[in-house]
Amino acid sequence: VQLQASGGGLVQPGGSLRLSCSASGSYFRFNIMGWYRQAPGNQRELVATLTSGLTTNYADSVKGRFTVSRDDAKNTIDLQMNSLKPEDTAVYYCTLCVAGNCWWGQGTQVTVSS
Repeated sequence: VQLQASGGGLVQPGGSLRLSCSASGSYFRFNIMGWYRQAPGNQRELVATLTSGLTTNYADSVKGRFTVSRDDAKNTIDLQMNSLKPEDTAVYYCTLCVAGNCWWGQGTQVTVSS
């Protein structure tokens, strides 16, 4: 399985960005896809996950601002990020997990700064 993330960039506080991740290869259709992020000096942390049964899980810090969605026909997962804050600055990684085995994308940088 390979994951390719895109959509990062530089945005001003209060702005929006949309990240997209495309999965290729063979994997079980019952899975969890999601996004994590890692800021300099910090551990990688959960941003949002979305199961194949459409159950979502968001970090408290992004609830109400970020929305995760997936398109299983296209094997993609997106993260719509609104009302961005400087503390959202990080490298964002998409992930696909099946029965505890996880694959990771290469990461895309999101910088929120004026």
